[in-house]
Amino acid sequence: MKPLRSHTNRVHAAPGGLWSVRLAVVWVGSVVPIVVLSVLALSIQAHAQDASVAGRLVQYELSVGAMLRSPAGKEVEALCINEGIPGPTLFFTEGDRARITVHNSLAYEETSIHWHGLLVPNAMDGVPYLTTPPIAPGTSRVFEFTLRQSGTYWYHSHTGLQEQRGVYGAIVIRPRERDLEVDREHVVVLSDWTNESPHEVMRTLMRGSEWYAQRKGNAQTLLGAWAGGHLGEFFRRERVRMAAMDVSDVFYDAFLANGVTMERLEAHPGERVLLRVINAAASTYFHLGSATGPLTIVGSDGLRVKPVEVNRLLIGMAETYDVIITMPLDGRAIEFRATAQDSSGFAAVVLGDGEPLEASSPRPPNLYTMKESAAAGIESVNPARGKMAASAERPFAPYALLESVQPTTLVRDPSDESRVRTLTMRLTGDMQRYMWGFDGKTLSEDAVIPVSANEILRIELINDTMMHHPLHLHGHFFRLLNGKGERAPLKHTVDVPPMGKRVIEWIANEEPGDWFFHCHLLYHMDAGMARVFSYTGQGADHVPLLDPKLINPTFFFVDGVVQNHMTMGRASVMRGRNDFFARWESGINAGDHESREIDVAWSRYLDPNLSTILGFRFTNVHGAKDRPFGGVRYRLPFLIQSELTVDGRGDVRLQLEKEYMLTTRLAVFAGFEYDTNTYAEWEAGLGWTLTKRFGLVASYHSEHQSGVGLSFSF
Repeated sequence: MKPLRSHTNRVHAAPGGLWSVRLAVVWVGSVVPIVVLSVLALSIQAHAQDASVAGRLVQYELSVGAMLRSPAGKEVEALCINEGIPGPTLFFTEGDRARITVHNSLAYEETSIHWHGLLVPNAMDGVPYLTTPPIAPGTSRVFEFTLRQSGTYWYHSHTGLQEQRGVYGAIVIRPRERDLEVDREHVVVLSDWTNESPHEVMRTLMRGSEWYAQRKGNAQTLLGAWAGGHLGEFFRRERVRMAAMDVSDVFYDAFLANGVTMERLEAHPGERVLLRVINAAASTYFHLGSATGPLTIVGSDGLRVKPVEVNRLLIGMAETYDVIITMPLDGRAIEFRATAQDSSGFAAVVLGDGEPLEASSPRPPNLYTMKESAAAGIESVNPARGKMAASAERPFAPYALLESVQPTTLVRDPSDESRVRTLTMRLTGDMQRYMWGFDGKTLSEDAVIPVSANEILRIELINDTMMHHPLHLHGHFFRLLNGKGERAPLKHTVDVPPMGKRVIEWIANEEPGDWFFHCHLLYHMDAGMARVFSYTGQGADHVPLLDPKLINPTFFFVDGVVQNHMTMGRASVMRGRNDFFARWESGINAGDHESREIDVAWSRYLDPNLSTILGFRFTNVHGAKDRPFGGVRYRLPFLIQSELTVDGRGDVRLQLEKEYMLTTRLAVFAGFEYDTNTYAEWEAGLGWTLTKRFGLVASYHSEHQSGVGLSFSF
């Protein structure tokens, strides 16, 4: 196992314990051993009794700082903990008292650390503003709490998008008594890495760009659908206005295991090796597999489950699994591989010496058929199907197989039902505008769910989107109702598959306060998929304090086309549901007779299909005048975008737009406009993507004729 990577990773036992042990070593064999050893025995026994109540004190110091790193071959600025990615693994024993000092060595950014999965006092939870003040640049904060559990957990920044930049690390809490027979154990921290700034990633997602799908080769195209025999299904999906399936949002330059694409760990022939696997990725699910066959799951989200074998395992962001691998007796090294769910790459660790036996990756997803997503949804509500799904080549989460080693029942008799409140939360989102939330609302629009002390909440999580969502509850464990009755497993993070459902229940029996509940796909949380469970009784005027970074961030975009016969484009400021924009269309090199038109407007997003628009139009078109206008934008079947407006003179304008990707880089587009004053015009053309910023365009416009040129996006 890797040593801690910095001299600041100090671990100290409580002073009384160290003093007693050192005295025993010094005095053994002396003239007065009997008396002294008797006293020491009493001292150690007394300390052990104290430890059973308060535990030994274990201290760490963590420093968050900016450094140049190149996990994917290009040197970029990263955020490190104690100069490493990931940060050091924190080791404890159940019952220990943890005292962790976090130093913010950043020049301008505040930071934070959340102890993911740990049962801690509310003020120690580490969510900036909500539970714990952020750590300002050049300052420190001490976190102190008693460890009430054992298992595999992790820690990470909850400030902005810092988690994507490297602020995360593992936590291992060993039980008081050994609970597994293994020969060796290793921690494996999985993550994803982009050479882009995470803020630029968020901008790209907010504008509805297809660039990341193109980079991965996962963009749905007409020729791809035709070649795969799914053209009919492609058009049926578009007819019902369903966006293309998207397994993952972001293109990553590398996937990492303990900070590198491949790491070698010690193991010997015949050994049973426990891997403590943590998915610290910002937005990547992984399929886990071994070169030697089955993985034995013995822990999920830190807690023990009855051992169960699986060929592969799907792990969502923020989940942890403890799995056992048995090394072959012939001395070969083996590969343990984590393949991104979208098949865009993998990270691996090699156990043992010598040339490794390679693990295989599952086949890539078929993005043109809904069968796999539909199966995921069926699995989530049918435990019997779930068992079959866990053995598939591309398995879903193995929840149907998980069984707690102890009863977890919250409702033990009919009187307990009076404390049960059932909630339904629908997971909603829009890839084009990149708005994510619950029940159609973001965190800034509907933040708080009140909860009473000792109330039992049974929550139906229904996913109305075509993406997986890993939902995490801070400060509590919940029962995942998976058909195992009183031995339903306890978890702190649950994957809700596309068009699927999960049912969880938990009791509000932790320290009263505000506890965060959110999607652990980092960019979904940042876009609004979060809520606060707020204990009542915190005062009549209590209002949870939210991180300003999560409240309607502002984005600026410019997109356009410059051709030899015309130019058109749009500059916009996006904030929440509001767009303030200017769009233009103008001919080039046609003298005074060339038409020009500029709209300055405000648009309000209502839902994925409908937006309102209100603005003012400046024009030199013959017979038209500068005037106000208003109307709606509406998404028609086959994902045709329409706009219907009425101007201040009573003229009506209808616009229709549609684009199809022929290949991952070649698109065909068409537009039609009818105005009761200026009558009809139309355009058709082809676009070729060169880079994220630029492309080539050739088009014919009924007003401006034909031309070629350059498209741009900034």
